[in-house]
Amino acid sequence: MKHKYTIKQILTENQAWWKFLEKHKGKLRKSIIVAIVKLLSCKNIVRGFQEYQCSNKNCSHIKRVFFTCKSKGCSSCGKKQTSTWIETQKSILPDTSWQHITFTMPDVFWDFFWYNRDLLNHIAKLAAECVQSIANKKNLTPGIFIAIHTFGRDLKRNVHIHLSVTLGGLSINHTKWVKLFFSNKLLMTQWKYKIINMFRQEYQQSALIIPNKIKQQLNHTFTFENFLNEQYNKHWHVHCAKPTNTQKQNIEYLGRYIKRPPIAESRLKHYDGNNVVFQYLDHKTKSLRKKSMSVEEFIGRFVSHIPDIGFRMIRYYGFLSNRLRGKLLPTVRQLLQQKVPEINAAPSYVQLMIQNFNVNPLECTLCGNLMRLSAMVFGITNPNKLLTFHRELALLKKI
Repeated sequence: MKHKYTIKQILTENQAWWKFLEKHKGKLRKSIIVAIVKLLSCKNIVRGFQEYQCSNKNCSHIKRVFFTCKSKGCSSCGKKQTSTWIETQKSILPDTSWQHITFTMPDVFWDFFWYNRDLLNHIAKLAAECVQSIANKKNLTPGIFIAIHTFGRDLKRNVHIHLSVTLGGLSINHTKWVKLFFSNKLLMTQWKYKIINMFRQEYQQSALIIPNKIKQQLNHTFTFENFLNEQYNKHWHVHCAKPTNTQKQNIEYLGRYIKRPPIAESRLKHYDGNNVVFQYLDHKTKSLRKKSMSVEEFIGRFVSHIPDIGFRMIRYYGFLSNRLRGKLLPTVRQLLQQKVPEINAAPSYVQLMIQNFNVNPLECTLCGNLMRLSAMVFGITNPNKLLTFHRELALLKKI
């Protein structure tokens, strides 16, 4: 039987996370600490549980289902949140043609976002503006939603944007739905200009921290402006995927990038307490590769991609923006001759277990009868209170 490795196992075995924390404590953002403590508490008795009892009076079987953490670093919780997000979007987004566009930048810029984390707040808007500028020339308002990503499949830094846009928009007087098309070349030119200009303005305002690797290259003959010009003259990859005919295809495609942590546990292939081996798809060769690294390096890469507390990984623009959605979305549906879709309830724990593993968790393992909720015990969910049990959770001590 194939062994399944988990992020929690990697963090707790041989006290890996606690050792990492002690070594790098002064360098870790609070959001990292909070996310990892929540992850360590996932399905732990400290969070509380639901107790189920077999409905068969002659069966004494009792089962406890422990509460989950909903941490941004938790793979299992991320899967559930992704399913919930997908169902919610299906009831919001209009059923029309969509296009997925990926905006990347040269790798020399990636480190800048680790030294200047506030810049991550700007790039979604810049990507949206590239798309909107094309739509604005036709006096159209499209619907746009964006996911901000900081990692590649090998867990390296790779700051990029996943954007989905309707291949149509509302006319300026909101009476027509007009088709739209987007050009890779035009989007790339605009994206390059906006990103370069963002760095230039930050530098001119003395608000930009330059990574040492770049700073060492600069001198009176090769200034930061020269560096920016050099990057502008390169080819930047902006990819317009093949359009999808329905919002369902688009949502499920982008859903893979939304709520999940930097690496899915299914990609973890080996862990011996010292080294982690995981699998990833190499974009250049289009083949699966395996990468091995020390547990300390793995944890360092993993936690570095945990977003700041309150940071919105998903942003909406155009007629999907919070400001315009209530007013324009009904008009969009009317022009597309679509009814307001029913809001589907988020999939329950039982539904997810049946869908993903073909197992009904409320079926008694002893007699096959239905398990019924008999008690509910509430534990600690407040992150600040959970932090008081950080050591016990990390070292698997009794609480």
